[in-house]
Amino acid sequence: MIDARLALALDGGGFVLPDDGAIAVFKPPQDAELSVLPQDRCLIIEGFKPAHDAWCARGFDCVTELNRRVGAAIVCLPRAKAEARALIAEAMEKSEGSLVIDGQKTDGVDSLLREIRKRIDIFGPIAKAHGKLFWCSADSASVFDDWRTGPALTAGGFWTAPGVFSADAIDPASDLLAAALPENLGKEIADFGAGWGFLSAHILTRAEVSAVHLVEAGHMALECARRNVTDPRAVFHWADATTWRPEKKLDAVIMNPPFHTTRAAEPTLGQGFVQAAARALSPSGQLWMVANRHLPYEQTLMSHFANVFEVGGDARFKLLHATRPKHPARP
Repeated sequence: MIDARLALALDGGGFVLPDDGAIAVFKPPQDAELSVLPQDRCLIIEGFKPAHDAWCARGFDCVTELNRRVGAAIVCLPRAKAEARALIAEAMEKSEGSLVIDGQKTDGVDSLLREIRKRIDIFGPIAKAHGKLFWCSADSASVFDDWRTGPALTAGGFWTAPGVFSADAIDPASDLLAAALPENLGKEIADFGAGWGFLSAHILTRAEVSAVHLVEAGHMALECARRNVTDPRAVFHWADATTWRPEKKLDAVIMNPPFHTTRAAEPTLGQGFVQAAARALSPSGQLWMVANRHLPYEQTLMSHFANVFEVGGDARFKLLHATRPKHPARP
């Protein structure tokens, strides 16, 4: 973990914190303690809503993007290599002192270390707990200019950014769901885990729809969705779909729920989406979802809806339709 590697770097490893200025920490693991850093100078950069809120609840200052210079910057590598490179370029530009890079071997820290060594002198690395930490001076920001990127218009005509789900092309599962949706979905619709807005844009081709609520926990994904979905009936919510509540009950929920935050499948994520959909829907509301065929959602669906149907799919994905949500009885 970063805590152990950072402690070694500070305790005789050669890394020294600046005497003043904020210490920006990009995307630290939610279970990191960061106790070796002065909390009153820590600035967490985190755009994933549940993690953002968790860091705020622990008393840390937390922002979705860094818009000022800092005394030092620490990048905790995400899984997506393009996103990791973009974060490193941003951190190098904003730091007035050192840039620290930390990551697990499974997140590609070794290959990034080799790449960075070809561009700039590095210190360390410190290896521990199946990961590495190393650092460099941030006085040559232009060395990573070719890694700098943000929201961009793809050849397919939509805006995405590094780290956003299905950034390079339309997700085949979402495409399958879009093609299967009926023409009449009702007036008030929500797209849970809306991503960069593909499904919402498809739903808004229906004239009878009065509002589509794009509920997305990723701040950058939602910023892309704002560019892709410009219909005035679109309502954007930076929120965790598992806890979001609409102001009034919905006619339909559409979703292609995420099923992992690490490399391992976590079906409880999608199950949480199903439970939230049942709470959000009117008694006559309907849920339409797509999922990888091996994921066990049917039992959760049957626990929260009176009727559950598999309405199509292929060898990889299944299309599920659920009606008559079971709302808990009032006490």
